[in-house]
Amino acid sequence: MVGDVEGCSVSAGQILESVRSGASASGVFAAVRLADGSVECRAQGCASEVFYRVEAEDGTWWVSFVTPDRWLSESIEADLQHTGDDLEELLEEELAEQGLEVRLPYQHYRSEDRFFTFRSPVPVRAGADDAAVADAAVRCLLAYEACFRALGDVAGSSDED
Repeated sequence: MVGDVEGCSVSAGQILESVRSGASASGVFAAVRLADGSVECRAQGCASEVFYRVEAEDGTWWVSFVTPDRWLSESIEADLQHTGDDLEELLEEELAEQGLEVRLPYQHYRSEDRFFTFRSPVPVRAGADDAAVADAAVRCLLAYEACFRALGDVAGSSDED
């Protein structure tokens, strides 16, 4: 079941440390750190603040793209609208590149801490062990990075405001 961690032998700390290690080893992020119960990865080559996160909330593991930059978020939306691409399909392609044959739904909103957020549940099967949860989370994290890097002004954004 997508995102369900109920009944799993879940040790959030071990999972987050494994995700942090995998994200660091990938070499695609400018910085990777554990912060407030999540793994936070700063986008590489992006002048705006852009982070990719993995965290658990209410028994579900999530991967997300977050930025406080409204214009950057709007550039992503405009790019999707202009090209007619479907974000779920783009994510599905990147997930397939990571060896996950799934289609993830996503949410897009402005969080209480004022971050423009795109997020999806990590596909975790009931009964999955910590290693399987961490592996799926790293694959989703890398798929999110590859997908969003190609959208809007993420790869070439600058502080022109």
